[in-house]
Amino acid sequence: MSPPLRIGLAGLGTVGAGVIRLLEANAALVASRAGRPIRVTAVSARDRHRERGIDLAGLAWEDDAGRLATREDVDVVVELVGGADGPALTLARETLAAGRPLVTANKAMLAHHGVELATLSDEAGAPLRFEAAVAGGIPVIKGLREGAAANHLSSVHGILNGTCNYILTRMAADGLEFGPVLKDAQEHGFAEADPGFDIDGIDAAHKLAILASLAFGSRPDFASVAIEGIRGVALVDIREAARLGHEVRLVGRAERLGDSLAQSVAPCLVPRTHPLAAVTGPLNAVVVEGDFVGRLTFTGRGAGAGPTASAVVADLIAIARGEAGPAFSMPAARLAALPPAPPAARSGRFYLRLTVLDRPGVLAELTAALRDAGVSIESLVQPAPGPDDLALVVMVTHECAEPAARAAVAAMARLDSVTGAPLLMPILPAEG
Repeated sequence: MSPPLRIGLAGLGTVGAGVIRLLEANAALVASRAGRPIRVTAVSARDRHRERGIDLAGLAWEDDAGRLATREDVDVVVELVGGADGPALTLARETLAAGRPLVTANKAMLAHHGVELATLSDEAGAPLRFEAAVAGGIPVIKGLREGAAANHLSSVHGILNGTCNYILTRMAADGLEFGPVLKDAQEHGFAEADPGFDIDGIDAAHKLAILASLAFGSRPDFASVAIEGIRGVALVDIREAARLGHEVRLVGRAERLGDSLAQSVAPCLVPRTHPLAAVTGPLNAVVVEGDFVGRLTFTGRGAGAGPTASAVVADLIAIARGEAGPAFSMPAARLAALPPAPPAARSGRFYLRLTVLDRPGVLAELTAALRDAGVSIESLVQPAPGPDDLALVVMVTHECAEPAARAAVAAMARLDSVTGAPLLMPILPAEG
């Protein structure tokens, strides 16, 4: 058997510790599949003395993670520090510039600096692999980069954040409002103490930018992702969606529209016949549509020490085997700089919920706003009386251009009879 593949590991949090445990527990299996042993030889983290529940005896320690890039006893660097910039980006640049392979789980760094890092990878002939950056243990990166490589892909969409999916499915299952479920998710470790990156859709948008690049041969373009989170989703929306035969999910969607790219993350109504509707709890799922392969659905655990460590080690096995290839399916120089699709390019049906003063003439004001924007109503209900002198109104539109729906909502929000912020959610078609 060949000499061991020696790993420099930066970051000893939940995932970093999980990588060390996996390599120890499955050492023989990993060596058999990789054709050589894979061993961590050097590590780096912020706190040398923190108890992590793993044995670090015999491993070299670097207080400066950047030194892992040039150690003589390191063949591959694994970056699990996190953050779009700072030490993680410095380590990534130095590792690839030194001609060494880099494995990372850092979706923010790739979404913001993916082209630069892929260019460094191409120039140095050093693999850049990031299976763990999107959907944890689900092999969706490999599926897009290799399994679906012969296909023109028309769309990629999915549930990309387990925290949001846990919250939305708990709200539906237990009949609870957003606030109490978020607090419970924090207490059980499904949400961070500061959950903004998750519940505001930023984490999902980072992942979507990476998936879109792989699917469409384009440069990762996080800045062009339209992002809405789930803070505004209420229990009444969950119940009304159910009445309409739908589930509410935070969905990332990317489509190639001619020579432009449409990317969005937003809570959506998902028909129960759609594969994403059955994805519950902290699970993730990605659905892609190819011209020859048809629909592919990837589902599984999208976060946590075990699944993410599994994806990291899968990349290490691929490097040990000598498997190569460009980071984003094609050389960085050939990635297209696709402009964002114009807003009018995306259309569909929409769910709209408002809280209004319970007085005569209000519905006429609302329908006038829709009329003036060129939007017609498929259905309108008042699901329950609101507090005091308020009423809830829920509408479903016929198919219309998204800017028209948003113009109607903006006009309604300016009415004296409308209180609070209206909620607009796209309704996904049953076919996806």
